[in-house]
Amino acid sequence: MKVLDFPLAKVTIAFLSGVITAYYLNFSITTILIALSFSLVLFCFSYFWNLKYRRNNFLFGTSTYFLAFFIGALTLFSHTESFQESNYTHCKKAFEKKQLITLILREKLKGNDYSDRYIGHIKSISGKSYSGKIIINIQKDSAKNHLIIGNIIKIETVLQRSPSNKNPNQFDYSKYLSNKQIYAQIYCRKNEILVNKLIQKDIWYYCAKLHSRILSNLEKSNFNKAEMNVALALILGQQQEISQDIIQDYQYSGATHILSVSGLHVGFIMLFITFILKPIPNTKKGSLFKLLSVLISLAGFAIISGLSPSVLRSVVMFSFLAIGNHLRRNGNIYHTLLVSILLILLFEPYFLFDVGFQLSYLALFFILWLQPLLKNLYKPKYKLTNYIWEALTVSFAAQIGTLPLCLYYFHQFPGLFFVTNIIILPVLSFIMIAGIVVIIIAIFTSPPLFITMIFEKSIYLLNLMIHAVASADTFVIRNIGFNSYYLLAFYLLIISTIMWLKKPNFNKTIFVLSAVILVQLSFIITKIQTEKGQEFIIYNQKKSTLISTRTGKNIVFYKRDTLSKNEQIDRIINSYLVGNSVTFNKSEKLKNLMYFKNKKILLIDSSGVYPSNLSPDLLVITQNPKINLDRLLNKIQPKIIIADGSNSNSIQKYWEESCFKKNIPFHSTKEKGYYKF
Repeated sequence: MKVLDFPLAKVTIAFLSGVITAYYLNFSITTILIALSFSLVLFCFSYFWNLKYRRNNFLFGTSTYFLAFFIGALTLFSHTESFQESNYTHCKKAFEKKQLITLILREKLKGNDYSDRYIGHIKSISGKSYSGKIIINIQKDSAKNHLIIGNIIKIETVLQRSPSNKNPNQFDYSKYLSNKQIYAQIYCRKNEILVNKLIQKDIWYYCAKLHSRILSNLEKSNFNKAEMNVALALILGQQQEISQDIIQDYQYSGATHILSVSGLHVGFIMLFITFILKPIPNTKKGSLFKLLSVLISLAGFAIISGLSPSVLRSVVMFSFLAIGNHLRRNGNIYHTLLVSILLILLFEPYFLFDVGFQLSYLALFFILWLQPLLKNLYKPKYKLTNYIWEALTVSFAAQIGTLPLCLYYFHQFPGLFFVTNIIILPVLSFIMIAGIVVIIIAIFTSPPLFITMIFEKSIYLLNLMIHAVASADTFVIRNIGFNSYYLLAFYLLIISTIMWLKKPNFNKTIFVLSAVILVQLSFIITKIQTEKGQEFIIYNQKKSTLISTRTGKNIVFYKRDTLSKNEQIDRIINSYLVGNSVTFNKSEKLKNLMYFKNKKILLIDSSGVYPSNLSPDLLVITQNPKINLDRLLNKIQPKIIIADGSNSNSIQKYWEESCFKKNIPFHSTKEKGYYKF
């Protein structure tokens, strides 16, 4: 059955197109409502026309897709909290001076060495009602943190905008948070927080309390701390306390998806419940009982795991699969997936831009679509070889489907992913079964010691296996340049090839060859853009200075010290090289006078020495030089001034005022990010 022949498939694609278009083009509400009204009128007219004359009308189909498109746009707009008048982003004074902010703690995040972190919901600012999610950073000290989810707290502080990426091709943390409707952060100490005696006892409070009870009972059973943190990640998706070394092992071995509760975990729970209920006959009542048991089990798991977005979307997806199975709609598994996508995005359209959401659905789609084709390539005679072959085909199908997206986002490829999946599946299956039993017992009491020991040792074995694979780091291919051209071209090639392999014909052959040409074009376009690229960049780096010049593939990095290692500078350089598909040429010591594309660039460092007879196009100030900027501007008259991250904030304010008086543009990399021309 062709998926696109199903009407809902086209409607879903139109809806997704509307969400994506509205996200990137920022339609106004007036534009959306006018277009939506016109589409609705056209839809109603074409519907009644078809009803009267009993004929298929092209206009009806087109109007339906247009209506779905603008419903998608409206859905995204209505779920963008910054557009709502009650959102705290419209309280400008809260970002300028201290205000008394009242908020509710909703979720505990992974902390760092300096602070505990939470997501809170603002209730009011200085007595006026406001709303919106915010991150609270509470400085760590020797005192124990007694805050719990549901606490209503008051803090007198200034809201700070989420920091954007200050250097090219780096992860945009500000955009990541805004997709989660978080636009600011609070930094405070424990003694600055006033905790209300009243606790808001909603579903988030009870979920956190249940999770806290499970954790307490596991600790009472002498569960090893390191293994317990992995267990909480594997079963409940709680990664707050897991060590960075363990996370890195899972990344390098290609098993990161295990630590994030996703379709794998929820699907396993559904299969486990279905297996337990297998003795119940498939009568009408028996089938209904099985369905309700699966749905209740999945909902219970979502609550126990804290109602995280990744769990919720997986639970919704597999709930629809369970309903489709109950209705005997196994042949329409793709349609069930489409329904779950449409329903999830109607309530949370920003999930579409979440990497986890994209990878989950792509992996599941390619397992359903490609795995049967791979499985039929070889028919093992024995059970063991059949198990290994099935594990391999599932792993390869999921990896092929998600590979371009993984390269686009993460720029690395774990070469031993298939080895990891084969060796960990038996252990993981046991861990999931044992984990479910242990967690259910831990809800009520401390688990028996022998069960805890078995569970703990199985996780220890899993970590040992993962570490062994991750240790072969020569098989981890890093720093792969992969842009949006490659992403689109390679997905077209993968899809067209699979379609051709399933049922070859002339049209599909043309499609495959066209995709091959597009892949070649993507390489050619990238090469042309790289070779024609010419840019001079002043990076933002605290307590240091980094400048680069690039002409085509020839790139030179200028640093204050070319011998000593600086991890932050190396990360900045690496991000730039990978993002622009270029390789490192050389680094040189900073010069006080540079030329680029007939432009004179003067650099003044801590020595404060500069030629008085030079009129530069760019003046770069670094390392807090003791200079009288007003006198300097009168002498050399630069066209623009750039102050990098090595200068203090206080002195930059004086420099900005001096430039404003002289009507000379001033660019602070601390405030505006890197400077490029």
